[in-house]
Amino acid sequence: MIKPRLGFFDLSMLIISMVIGIGIFRTPQIVAQKSGTIELFFAAWIIGAVISVFGALTFAEIGARYPIAGGFYKVFSFCYHPAFAFMLNWSLVIINASSAASVALIGAEYLSPLLFPSPVSHMNIQFLVVGIVLLLYGVNMLGIRSGAGVQNVLSGLKIVLILFFSSAIFFAVQLSAPEINLSSSLETSSSTNLFFAFGAGLISVFFTYGGYQNTINFGEDIKEPQRNIPRAIFLSMAIILILYISINISYVLVLGFENVKSSPLVAAALAKQMMGKTGAAFTSVAIFISVLGFLNSALMYNPRIWYAMADDKILPKIFGQINAKRQVQEFSLTLFTILILIMFFTLGTFEKLLSYVMFTDTISLATAAYCIFILRNKQKTNYTGFKVRSSIIPIVFIITICFVTMSVISDDPLRSLYGLLVFAFGFVLYKLFSFLLKVKETGN
Repeated sequence: MIKPRLGFFDLSMLIISMVIGIGIFRTPQIVAQKSGTIELFFAAWIIGAVISVFGALTFAEIGARYPIAGGFYKVFSFCYHPAFAFMLNWSLVIINASSAASVALIGAEYLSPLLFPSPVSHMNIQFLVVGIVLLLYGVNMLGIRSGAGVQNVLSGLKIVLILFFSSAIFFAVQLSAPEINLSSSLETSSSTNLFFAFGAGLISVFFTYGGYQNTINFGEDIKEPQRNIPRAIFLSMAIILILYISINISYVLVLGFENVKSSPLVAAALAKQMMGKTGAAFTSVAIFISVLGFLNSALMYNPRIWYAMADDKILPKIFGQINAKRQVQEFSLTLFTILILIMFFTLGTFEKLLSYVMFTDTISLATAAYCIFILRNKQKTNYTGFKVRSSIIPIVFIITICFVTMSVISDDPLRSLYGLLVFAFGFVLYKLFSFLLKVKETGN
């Protein structure tokens, strides 16, 4: 039995870490390359911010309407067929493990030069990834309050660090970069299809903004959920949007757009301009803190999805077992940790992980957001909590996410196919688990 242990501040800090992983320190370079121009680069980040606010409003209402543990599964199960709910959430846990693996990989790439002699070997990076994941696994095995306490500290540090990077526009020496002819860059981009360039840029932007939707997995863990879920989403997303736009302005104004496009470790390049040789070491520490925060939040909320599935008797009971004192799903937490490591050793690079993650993630986001209309139809008279004022907001969010899904398929069709196969395999697992549990219950 889950007991509410998380307050408004805990949830706000948790959302900040679910959203702010490593993406903002790495994806601006990918967005710059895909978009090709300064105009499209900032358009992608600004439009991504607006649409993310729409998404946050949508999920604030969904979370307030259906505050239950493993809400991302429970909402699907309530609004759609249980088989579809299982397929999406099976895929979701897989992509969340992939996302966690990608974050751990970037953190290891930043931190390894401080710990190992140059050149850093691939084995050194693998060692760091495994160490980071197992460290946070141990923290979360101590209890949900232990995980939340660590999360509050890490999220606070993230905010301070991004503000520090953003302050570079005030005192850092600008890095010389090739002159950019904005009109000619737009003309060139037009011939290569601005529409698809913008869509390709949005893929990484939405990866960087994503995560707030997982708030609904903590429904039963939250004190006064109908009040605190919307409030926490509003506060945390407002902070995140300000931080993201500010740091991207710093990247471009200090480094120059062409240097952003050619700098995979763009945060390190910015820190070097701010602090000289010590900048790289400072960046490594900042990235490591952000890695810890994002991974810690992933280890907190993903086992709750399996809890909801076990509660619906779709997964074996062991997935839903909770240590009453520590409020920890020991089996599910262990299994999810193993899954992160499997995805890391299977997929390997950040770009591969990103393509794989975004296909299934965007599909689940769009279908989950549509649940707002189904919930409204089923809760016409007995709901008094938060409600999005205009239906245009979730509609625009859903259409935009569908556009990003099409862009993912166009940008990397092979890995999109892999994501589709993982989704389809969920139906096989659903039938298998349903059959096995039915046999167990009948004793045949």
